[in-house]
Amino acid sequence: MPQTIFFDRDDTLIHCRDATPDGDLGDPTLVRLLPTVSESIQLLKQSGFTLIVISNQGGVARGKYPTSAVDAVNAEVNRQLEGAINGFYFCPYHPKGTVPEFTREHPTRKPAPGMLRSAAEDFDIDLSQSWVVGDSARDCAAGKAVGARTILTPRPDLYTPEEADTGDADFVASNLLEAARIILGDAGADA
Repeated sequence: MPQTIFFDRDDTLIHCRDATPDGDLGDPTLVRLLPTVSESIQLLKQSGFTLIVISNQGGVARGKYPTSAVDAVNAEVNRQLEGAINGFYFCPYHPKGTVPEFTREHPTRKPAPGMLRSAAEDFDIDLSQSWVVGDSARDCAAGKAVGARTILTPRPDLYTPEEADTGDADFVASNLLEAARIILGDAGADA
């Protein structure tokens, strides 16, 4: 079974809240990688990890863009990362949406672990040997729910201390390169 790293997308891999203040990014022309992301992803890919993106996309439920726009943004992210991402999973549901077919809570919406479980089935992943990296406590909660190790990469420029609550994260990293070093054991982690 491949060792896998799951990444949140928005404000973990790419600029989101500073590109679209409402946090709903459905325009591939706005995709800009965060600092250290390209280097970190290539380092982890070269180390043999399967890399998967899991992302809540409530903008679909709120009628801001269709699922095809999420696919287009994901394709642009992967293009900028030189095709390093093995799979993209997203949850278009939100309980406060305006599009009836997507307006509800759903088991794939983080902090629920549905996207992780779907990917584990599709890629034959041992979730207990996996990592989840994200900028929000809900990313870490999804990982904890399936026994994965977790790294929080909060963006202090975007979040108040309350919003950047570390929750139950195993590690907190200042950026994706530091997270990659933790995963690879360079920071004393038992990876």
